Amino acid sequence: MSNDMYINGFYMIEDDLENISKDGGVVEDSQGENAPIEKEVKVSEEKEVVTDKSSNQDQNKSMSKSKESIDLSNNEVQTDKASDSDIEEDSLNEESVKDSKSIVDFNFPNLIGKKIGMTQLFSNDGTVFPATVIEAGPCTVTQIKNFNNDGYSSVQIGYLDKKESKTTKALLGHFSKSKSNPKKILKEFKVNDKIDNLSLGCTIQVNQFSQGDFVNITGFSKGKGFAGHMKRHGFGGGRASHGKNSVMRKSGSVGAGTSPGRIFPGMKMAGRMGNNRVSIKNLQILNIDEKNNLIFVKGSIPGPNNRIVFLTKS
Repeated sequence: MSNDMYINGFYMIEDDLENISKDGGVVEDSQGENAPIEKEVKVSEEKEVVTDKSSNQDQNKSMSKSKESIDLSNNEVQTDKASDSDIEEDSLNEESVKDSKSIVDFNFPNLIGKKIGMTQLFSNDGTVFPATVIEAGPCTVTQIKNFNNDGYSSVQIGYLDKKESKTTKALLGHFSKSKSNPKKILKEFKVNDKIDNLSLGCTIQVNQFSQGDFVNITGFSKGKGFAGHMKRHGFGGGRASHGKNSVMRKSGSVGAGTSPGRIFPGMKMAGRMGNNRVSIKNLQILNIDEKNNLIFVKGSIPGPNNRIVFLTKS
């Protein structure tokens, strides 16, 4: 191509140069005026071929870029799938942890709870059961007594956390032995035998009970304040006819005058009513909500809402 020349915007080879005169004109050959037109057509075809090649190269580049983008998107999809699988594994692990919480390592038939209120539960056949909702636990084992050291066997558990600023140093030292937070409520339950796998700091939850169990619940009844003998003890009062005056709500005689000259202890008289320790036995557990530490017990229990109660298996 060293002998080629560039004339009028076209490449001319040696055979074509013979037809060009010295003054730059085009010499007519046997083909006449159509010759340069055909040459121009050839050169244009060559240009089209070059442009086609360049367009093909551009297409190849774009295809490679699109392949790279597809690979990147595939990698992203794979990473997304991997992340989804990790999330699923984490959720499975959390579920396994939750299931492990419901596993009972020891059997302790007592628990401290708080009365939430009453509601109704319905069976499949439409039977209505009056139910009391109790928030039971979680409780922490704060002390374990044995026969050798204390003369009897018992387990002390605590319920509801309390601020350290409102706890005495003696109690702080007591709770530090079990490595637990200070508790508002402490209750000691006697046990006959040693409980396996039970140690200081263990957490007792509602999973100690199951649906259908019967429990004894101990609490304190509602306080009514100072009440008279008719309301407090159910006295009938005096007669309202035959000449009686202002004796309809009197208590009557409370004892002899000269001998013994005093009132015997336990005499039924007016006084403070309610706030007594009351135990109700053999209440059936209708349902248990382990997630919210709730126990649904059939029937009513003593005390107002938010009052502390103690549960024991029958």
